[in-house]
This record gives sequence, C-alpha cells and structure tokens, in this order.
Amino acid sequence: MPTAIKLSGFNDMITSILVSAGELTANFAARTGMISKGRCLKSPAGSNFGSHVKALAWTTVAAASVALMGCSGKYTIGGTVTGLRGQGLVLQDNSGNDLGVSTDGAFIFSKRLKNAAAYSVTVKTQPSNPAQTCTVQNGSGTVAKANVTNIIVSCSQAGHFAYVANQLSNNVSAYAIDSATGILTAINGSPFAVSGTTPVSLAVEPNGRFLYVVNNGSDSVSVYAINSSTGALTAAQLPVPTGGGPDAVAVDPTNRYLYVANFASNSISAYGIDSSTGLLTPLGNSPFGIGAAPSSLQIDPSGSFLYATDFTGGRVVALLIDSTTGSLSLVSGSPFAAGAGAQSIAIDPTGAFAYVANARAATISEYSVNTSTGGLTAVTGSPLATGSGPESLAVDSTGQFVYAANVPANNQVATYAITPGGGALTLSGSPVAAGSLPAGVVLDPSGQFVYVANDNSNDISVYAVNGTTHALTPVSGSPFAAGNQPRSIAID
Repeated sequence: MPTAIKLSGFNDMITSILVSAGELTANFAARTGMISKGRCLKSPAGSNFGSHVKALAWTTVAAASVALMGCSGKYTIGGTVTGLRGQGLVLQDNSGNDLGVSTDGAFIFSKRLKNAAAYSVTVKTQPSNPAQTCTVQNGSGTVAKANVTNIIVSCSQAGHFAYVANQLSNNVSAYAIDSATGILTAINGSPFAVSGTTPVSLAVEPNGRFLYVVNNGSDSVSVYAINSSTGALTAAQLPVPTGGGPDAVAVDPTNRYLYVANFASNSISAYGIDSSTGLLTPLGNSPFGIGAAPSSLQIDPSGSFLYATDFTGGRVVALLIDSTTGSLSLVSGSPFAAGAGAQSIAIDPTGAFAYVANARAATISEYSVNTSTGGLTAVTGSPLATGSGPESLAVDSTGQFVYAANVPANNQVATYAITPGGGALTLSGSPVAAGSLPAGVVLDPSGQFVYVANDNSNDISVYAVNGTTHALTPVSGSPFAAGNQPRSIAID
C-alpha cells in the first residue's frame, strides 16, 4: 500500500505536475484527433490530494482529462493540415493566437475559447522552400459547447508531376512538369502498367504521396506510392474491389476517406485511408446505393458534402459525409435536376457554386450551393447552352473562371467567366483547339496551366493561362503523346 508523504512545496509540485500533464495530453490530443465533446470526469469519492501518492497519480490523470475534455469550460480550436511540404507555415486565430505548423496532420491552438465565443482561423505566414499557398476552409464560426475540430488547411504549389489514365492500353502515363513553362516530359519508367483493366479515373491524395486509379474493366481501385523525387509509381496494395463499372474517384480534403462511383451498380464505394501507408479499408456499410448511374464525383471544399452526377437520369445526387465515420446519407431535396447525360461536376473553391456538364443535352447546369445543408438551387438562366456536348469542367483556383472541354464546338476548350455573387457563366474570349474528343480537363494548382486529356487522339493538350484575362495559349510542344484513349488526368 502507498504510504503518506510530507513534502515542502507540495502544492507547487502538484501544480507543476498538473500543468505538465495537461500540456502533454493536449498535444497528444492535437496530433491524434482524440478530442472530446466537452464531457468531464469526476474525482473519485474520498480522494485526498494532499496525503497519498496514489491520489496524486489520479490527480495527474484527472488533469489530463481536463486538458482533453475541456472541463475548464473552454474549448479547443483545431483541425487538419494537408499537402504541407514547405517550411514556416504559421496559422492564427482571432488575429492574435499564433501556431507554427511543420507537418501534415492534426493541429490545435493553445488558447481555448468559451462557449459562444467567435473564432477566425487564417494563414499568417505562408510556407516557403518550396513556396506554397495554404487556404483555410471552415475557418470561422462560434463555439457551440464542443471543441472545434473540422478546420481544413490545404496547401498546394505548382504541380510537379502529371498522371494520365489510358483506358485501352491499361497503363498510366507519368510526366514531370516544368513549373515555368508547363511543358510535360515523360519520366523514367512511364507508362506504368496498372494492376487492373481499363483505368478510367485517377486522383492524387491531398498530401501528394499516393495515386489512386479506378479500373472500370476489373471493378477495382489500385493504390500507388509516388516517388517524391522522380514521380515514379510503385504498387502499394493489391487492387481493392469496388462495385460494378467504377467510373470516378474522389478523396476528401482531410485525406481520411476515398469514394468511388460505381456506374453499373448504381452505388458509391467508400474506404478509410491509412494516413501513413495510403492503403484502403472498405467502410463496414459500404457500398452506398444511390439509385443513380454515377459518372463523376466531387467533394465540396469543406469536406462536408459529396456530389455525384447521374448520367442516365440527368440529375445530381448530393450526399452528406459523416466526418467521424465517412458514411454517406442523402441531403434533403436530393437528387437535383441537371440535364441529359450529366457527365461531370465542378465546384468553385469557396463552395458557393457548382457546375455540371450535360453531354447529351449540350448544356452546363449552374447552381448556388447552400453551404450549410449542401442543397443546390439553379442559378437564374440555367442551364447554359454550349453548342456541343461538354465532357469535363474545371474551376480555377481564384473562383473566377470555368474551363469546359469539348465546347462550344467539338474538339475545343472554352473559358467562362463566373458572375461574382451570382454564379452565372459568360463565355470569355475565343475558344482554343484541342485534340480529338477532349474528355478530361484539370488545372495546375498554381493556376498557371490547363491540361486536357484527348481521348481519341491519344495525347494531352497543355495551355498557359493569361494572368489577366485567363485566356488559353498552347505551350510549346503541345500536344504531348499519351497512351491509348487517355480519359482523365491528375496533377501532383
């Protein structure tokens, strides 16, 4: 049995232990995401803090619980950083509480806030070496009797590598990107054979370490590790089964969940992502039946909602993402009307507007997004006639322009200006020629270049973006050879 002790400065010792335990546990909570909802532990009946080492040990645990659970009546402000490669990132809350961040993962500010207090998280200092731009989602609000854990800080820089899914050659073309010119150079080992058949869609996770490839012919998704120096791909996991006819893939902004649209089985498969290895584990209640033929997926910048285009029904299915489990549930009012052959969806960086390419209707549907509920409301004048069947859409990083592949005429790429505050699209400047059947369009994270996968001409068109007008100009050497029927492209 522990014996009673007498120590001078005992109260000071207890205080020191309490503070240390609190700091250690708060740090642990921040790095692991173990942040409670504000519940508190009670002291054991009859405990005496001044007499027994056993009681002192419990006090240390209690202090840890206080730090973790917000028993002080104040709550922590935190979230997740993804894509951080540079140094010197400093976040700030309410223009005074600074926090230096050096790695991807969870973060938490040291200063707690009372219930109903306002918080506003911003980037005080952007990373350098390499230079990056970090943006904040879910950064402001009011504490509501719980720790704030859903802030997302996404960091990006000019693309290093580009990856293209080649349907009929069953491989992935990989290129190094010249950050000054946008020119593509095939890296050693490219193209890389895929571990499935008919790769149609691919995505790089937010931290840039893994590539996910959807194999339409073999009903699977493959995982590849990306060599950060060379861009080379190495299989990291045996292909993971999906539903029937998978057609698209999306990774949530916090890098915790991956979703695959199963066109033939009218469902969405969901997986948890191991943050260290990139490996996928199917969620227990996956796949989620949605009663639609999903042809593309898009997650809003806040990571709250997943949108799937219904190609057969000409609709958009909106789903709420459970941030704790990754599970999906229908948003009220979903599905929302689009046009025939709803093929592709894009959302602006603020999450305020969404756009759907309707290939069979030759239109683009325009919506305002309710950022609280995820619901969609058609913008006045929607849908917009495009003159030909749009295949793919992409919104620039400033949220001012939309780029549309295969409009306003076949084998062209058009630029549309977004009406500030309203979301309506207006054709801007002259369209540019692409290859045969431009099927996938994506922007470099820096906003300097646009890349288009031309399905029938087996190549990639690359354009420089005018910094003022956002007009497109083909770069030297464009188009660049790809594999057989390139369908989509992803930038790391």
